[in-house]
Amino acid sequence: MDEIVKAAMAKWPNVPHCYGWLALDARGNWRMRDERSQALNLQGDPIRNAALLAFITRNYLCNEEGCWYFQNGPQRVYVDLEATPYIANTTVDGSFTLQHGEQAFTPELAFLDPQGRLQLSSGNILAQLDDRDLALCLPWLTLGEQPVSDEALLQWLEDASTPGDLQLRPPGMPGLYVEVQRCEEGQLMREFGFVARPRENSN
Repeated sequence: MDEIVKAAMAKWPNVPHCYGWLALDARGNWRMRDERSQALNLQGDPIRNAALLAFITRNYLCNEEGCWYFQNGPQRVYVDLEATPYIANTTVDGSFTLQHGEQAFTPELAFLDPQGRLQLSSGNILAQLDDRDLALCLPWLTLGEQPVSDEALLQWLEDASTPGDLQLRPPGMPGLYVEVQRCEEGQLMREFGFVARPRENSN
C-alpha cells in the first residue's frame, strides 16, 4: 500500500465506504460505474489512465469477509467482480501474468469448468484466464503426458472416469506441471470465500 494512502487513512479514519462504483471485468479491465451504469446494470466505462491503473493495482486488497476493494486515500472503494479477483493472461514467452502484465504469476493449481473457463490459483490468489488467451493456452494441456485433442478434452470434462491426469505445462515455465481439476461454475469463488458484489451489509 502506498505511504500516502496510509497517511490519509490515519488522518481521516471514518470516511464512508463506496459500493458499486468500481468493477473488474472478466478480461481484467477496471471499469468505473456511474449512477446510470449501476441503474441499468451496465459494465461501465473502462479506466484508461495508466497512472490511475497502477495506483489501483498497488492498493488493491481484500478484507476478512472476502470483499475486494481499492483503498483510495482514506476511502475503501469496493469492487464488483465479474469473474475472479484477478485475471490472468498468457505472455509471448509462454508464461502467465496478472491484470494485463502488472505482475508475473506462477500457478499452483488449475481448474476447468463445463463452460471452458480456465481458472488458476496460487495461495490465496484466484485468477480466471482471459478468454481471448484460452486458444493460446490449450496446446499447453497434456492428458496422460501426451498432448490432448479437443475431443479428448471434452470427454475429460464430461466423464470423471476418463483415464489419465490432465496437466498444464506452460512452455515459458520449464519443469512446471500444474494439475488441472474439474470444477463447477462459481465453485471456486465460494471455496475461496470471495464476494462478487460487495455491499454495505456484506461487510
